[in-house]
Amino acid sequence: MKRDKIIYYTATGLLTAIMLFSVSMYFFQHEAIKEAFTGFGYPTYIIYPFATAKLLGLIAIWNPNFKAIKEWAYAGYFYAFILAFFAHYMIGDGQEGTAVLAIVALIVSYIFNKRIAK
Repeated sequence: MKRDKIIYYTATGLLTAIMLFSVSMYFFQHEAIKEAFTGFGYPTYIIYPFATAKLLGLIAIWNPNFKAIKEWAYAGYFYAFILAFFAHYMIGDGQEGTAVLAIVALIVSYIFNKRIAK
């Protein structure tokens, strides 16, 4: 059980670091993110709501009382990371590695969250 908790907290910590970096870029490097979103063909008005949703997802994942919302947060992150991977891959900017790392951390976090919640 101790090993499972270590793996869970490590994966969830890595996921949190990736998300906080992403959110900080959205808020503090808005012009660069705006250019990236334009390059992807995404509307730029979704940058702030997307950053807010990422923060709310982290709150849900770290809070043990939000069991149903936590499932939605994991699902939302999964779809966001898959879309991020393909967006970066399709424009060929070479930035899809972070999305792959986030997907792996998310899956490990999800699996070990289920193990320690029993």
